[in-house]
Amino acid sequence: MINTAEATRVLETALICAQQPVSLRDMRTLFQEEVGNDTLKEMLADLAAQWTGRGVELVQVASGWRFQSRAEMRDFLDRLHPEKPPRYTRAALETLAIIAYRQPVTRGDMEDIRGVTINSLLIKQLEDRGWVEVIGHRETAGRPALFATTRQFLDDLGLQSLAQLPALDPVGQRLGGETDAFAELVQDAPDSLALEAPQPPEAEFAFDDAPPPPAQEQALEAEPAQAPGSAPEPEPLPPTPDDSAAEPAPSDIFDSPTAPNIP
Repeated sequence: MINTAEATRVLETALICAQQPVSLRDMRTLFQEEVGNDTLKEMLADLAAQWTGRGVELVQVASGWRFQSRAEMRDFLDRLHPEKPPRYTRAALETLAIIAYRQPVTRGDMEDIRGVTINSLLIKQLEDRGWVEVIGHRETAGRPALFATTRQFLDDLGLQSLAQLPALDPVGQRLGGETDAFAELVQDAPDSLALEAPQPPEAEFAFDDAPPPPAQEQALEAEPAQAPGSAPEPEPLPPTPDDSAAEPAPSDIFDSPTAPNIP
């Protein structure tokens, strides 16, 4: 039977080296079920007290326990990694807030609350980040998917449960941009591995710094494709001098204070 001091040392090492939060179940596995939950919680409380006043703290999130840097250390740590993750657009924040506060919801529910059509790629981006998942289907026509947030979402925001989300009243109200408490919580997610993951190219539209579409794509959207086998449309003939003098350009009509004299 391992003594408490040695067990605390082992537990501290495991938490520091872990890439993800460690659950109580994993902690029991660490000690081959020789240490119960009550003893583990006492050890965790002792560790948290030992790290008080340091730049790193032991916190509990949805998936378990982890060490993370304190908020006041962020300005210094950012100097080592000045590249900041892209910031979410208002549309992405509103969609995420609706899912977080009204889950489970369908895409139709989100569109009813926002009053606009939601691009499926935006929801896919939230799924790729590990923040949103399909948990079932509503038993109505078409059986639409029901979306909810994940434990990874709570972990990345440093929360233990959805009850710790900032109040949003009324729930369906649009977020007030970056000044909103929920928006600030998402944009400043601490030590989030998901925020540092490579961005899927099809989801770049959800970020404020998304680049404009290539010129070739714009040209394809502006010029409809010609049906195969159809004859090409003849190019319009240039206007004759008489035609151009008889009918002025529309800009000339709207720019002149009086109607033009047409002979």
